[in-house]
Amino acid sequence: MLGARSRRVLAVAALAVVCGCTVQPAGPDGKPRSPVHIDVPSRAPSSGGSAPSVGQRTPPAAAPVAAVLWRPGDSGLAVRELQARLRQVAWLYDGPTGTYDDLTEEAVRGFQGKRGLPRTGTVDAVTWQRLLRMTREPGKWELYRMGGQPAAAPDPRCLTGRVLCISKTSRTLRWMVDGRTLMTLPVRFGSQYTPTREGVFHVYWKSRHHVSTLYDSPMPYAMFFSGGQAVHYSYDFAARGYSGGSHGCVNVRDETAIAQLFAQVRNGDKVVVHW
Repeated sequence: MLGARSRRVLAVAALAVVCGCTVQPAGPDGKPRSPVHIDVPSRAPSSGGSAPSVGQRTPPAAAPVAAVLWRPGDSGLAVRELQARLRQVAWLYDGPTGTYDDLTEEAVRGFQGKRGLPRTGTVDAVTWQRLLRMTREPGKWELYRMGGQPAAAPDPRCLTGRVLCISKTSRTLRWMVDGRTLMTLPVRFGSQYTPTREGVFHVYWKSRHHVSTLYDSPMPYAMFFSGGQAVHYSYDFAARGYSGGSHGCVNVRDETAIAQLFAQVRNGDKVVVHW
């Protein structure tokens, strides 16, 4: 016959079979665990920050800051385009120079303030897109209205002797001696009705304080090479850039540079005007 202890063991086993569960072992505290048992952690695992409580709103993420494209001190072709576009909307009157100077910074601040943008004086993506929508792509001579363009390769006729090598393509003058360029200057030519002649010439007369008898206009540092056409300093070119033109002469806008050139050029030196 079974003792009382054996009968209790059989009863518990029979109960387990009826319930379809496995008898659970005692818990860490020594007390029996229920057949269905869920461990609930006493606290949520730490994730480096507290989780928002029920009903608490998560603060919105900060708006991304627009990337700065150009700022004072920058230089290059992109800055020239910026300046040319600012000129189109009448916020800049000088240049383009290709250097982000104080005048450019002031123009950008004005443009930004007029359109409700932060007046930073630097050009971010938002400012640039607004300016693009209001302007057109500038042409080459808008970008180089006051000079600064790279010089074209010298004509083969310029590679020997002492030569004023003048390119109508790049609107530049190279002062060359034995194939070596000593000086490069931006120049301006005659208009459609008074074009600058092309070909090979020679300086035949220099006149430091010349005044045109035909147009009654000053022609300082004039170096005549073909009839009344000369290389000379132009006050109008210095003030207006490529917005104007000459009566056939080759205009120079840098007075200091042409003074140095005038001192070096001799009568008889070659002049080549080419495309």
